[in-house]
Amino acid sequence: MTQTSANESPAAQAADPTPSADERVDAQAASDGDALEQALKVAQDELEALKDQFLRAKAEAENVRRRAEEETARARKFAVESMAQELLPVKDSLEAALADASGSIEALKKGVELTLSQLRGAFERSRIQEVSPAAGERFDPARHQAIASVPSEQAPNTVVAVLQKGYMLAERTLRPAMVTVASAQAGAPGA
Repeated sequence: MTQTSANESPAAQAADPTPSADERVDAQAASDGDALEQALKVAQDELEALKDQFLRAKAEAENVRRRAEEETARARKFAVESMAQELLPVKDSLEAALADASGSIEALKKGVELTLSQLRGAFERSRIQEVSPAAGERFDPARHQAIASVPSEQAPNTVVAVLQKGYMLAERTLRPAMVTVASAQAGAPGA
């Protein structure tokens, strides 16, 4: 084997199959450029797919929000529908009582009792409960409204009398019962 000298002719160098350092750098740069272009294309494709998914998710969220608003508006609009349907027979009964020309007090009383029974049934089906505390029951400001405080033999802050019944819808007070409440007696210990 012979060693090549630095002064070899260019023809000899051209016949040498090993690339020069510059050629190797150029080939490596071209290879890296192709890899970068491929990576960029993959990233751009992935970005487009993610944009598409984002836009679809955004549109779906907007549709869900709009449907929820429509359902809420419908619920508000027709919230009393079932109660109104329960009250229609009561109204019919009251009109029939007014149309009765018999003049019988007994018939009128019986009709009013039946109508009241219909109304109680409508209240029950609509979950409306009567609030009518018994005398001596502890005053509850969430369900009762004190109209007056009167001296009484009963314990202080207990109901003495009910002036007007109250009503609750499920667990919510529609109208508090109007009551008089026992006050502490002037001569009582601790007063």
